[in-house]
Amino acid sequence: MFKIILRRILKNKFALAGLIFIFFIVFVAIFSSYIAPYDPYKINVYKVLEPPSKEHPFGTDELGRDVLSRVIYGAKVSLKVGFLAMGIAILTGTILGALAGYYGGLIDSIIMRVVDVMLSFPTLFLILAVVAFLEPSIYIIMIVIGLTGWMDVARLVRAEVLSLKEREFVLAARAIGASSFRIIFRHILPNAIYPVIVAATFSVGGAILIESGLSFLGLGVQPPEPSWGGILSIGKDYITVAWWLSLFPGIAIFLTVLSFNLVGEALRDATDPRHWTED
Repeated sequence: MFKIILRRILKNKFALAGLIFIFFIVFVAIFSSYIAPYDPYKINVYKVLEPPSKEHPFGTDELGRDVLSRVIYGAKVSLKVGFLAMGIAILTGTILGALAGYYGGLIDSIIMRVVDVMLSFPTLFLILAVVAFLEPSIYIIMIVIGLTGWMDVARLVRAEVLSLKEREFVLAARAIGASSFRIIFRHILPNAIYPVIVAATFSVGGAILIESGLSFLGLGVQPPEPSWGGILSIGKDYITVAWWLSLFPGIAIFLTVLSFNLVGEALRDATDPRHWTED
């Protein structure tokens, strides 16, 4: 099955381009300290708001800092938030969804009512309300985004578990005395993993967008830590005289989120047996 999925993804040119860009931006984030041409925190009052040039390809900001270096370091922040927030959301949603689907009854009712209540609040406003009462930091942002993004995953996993728990291999495991824990995590969840992977791919892009929005509003990663949303926030004040402050981090956000969405769409199609064809 993995070979079929991989083959279908590689045949999708848009998904392949997105996958290549994801590998590129991850590489840039991991080796940002070696790739960045300048110290992203170094202030140079003699080079304030310089336009893009050979020396500074992305120009400089209001404090004379190299924008290219800050965008490169911002990739580390955005991807760290995206992946860790996704991990929290997927882990929480998978466990709660599996418990709701497998046990049903009162447990299912309680978990699904919590999901309904959480989904009744606009996600961004809920995050803003929580962050407003806490000291903004990258770790708070990760946890808050993760704990407000698990509901769709829980519903997805619950539906998969409901369809799998009456299958023959699950009934056989029960018959030989396997514990509920072993049945859920050894037999059911591995067979429900592909929809979760698809949801995780979309979650990374969504988390990056939310983090950028929070940083743009001043409630996310705090200066002088570089983040794409933070650079955009500064750029809005200089949009008429320093367009590069908004353009380059905006492009970075757009291409990164688009790439994750393209790969997610391809994964969704590739993991649907109805779309499989013999090559």
